[in-house]
Amino acid sequence: DIAANGKEAVQALEMIPYNMVLMDCQMPQMDGYDATREIRNPDSKVLNHNIIIVAMTANAMKEDRERCLEAGMDDYLSKPVKPLKLDNILKKWLSKSEPLMAKSEPHR
Repeated sequence: DIAANGKEAVQALEMIPYNMVLMDCQMPQMDGYDATREIRNPDSKVLNHNIIIVAMTANAMKEDRERCLEAGMDDYLSKPVKPLKLDNILKKWLSKSEPLMAKSEPHR
C-alpha cells in the first residue's frame, strides 16, 4: 500500500497490521519523522507500535541517519534506493518480524 503523507500512513496503521513501513522522510501534511513519533507513541491508535520502520530519504549524511533513528525509525535507506540494499534490508528485518504487539507495549 502507498500513503501520500505521514497522516495517511498513521491512519493505515490504525487499521491494518503491516509487518514493515518504508517511511519517506519528506512528505506533505506530516513528515516521516513526525509520523514515526506518532506510531511509536503508546497513546496513538496504531495496531503495532513496534512495527519495523525503515527510513527512505534523499539525505545521505550521517546526521540524517541519526535523525531518523532518533525519531524512532529502525533503519535507513538513502535514495535512490538500490535493489540489493532494499533486498538486504527486507531480509534483515522481516526475518526478525514480531507478532502484533499489544497497544500498551512500548517500542524497544
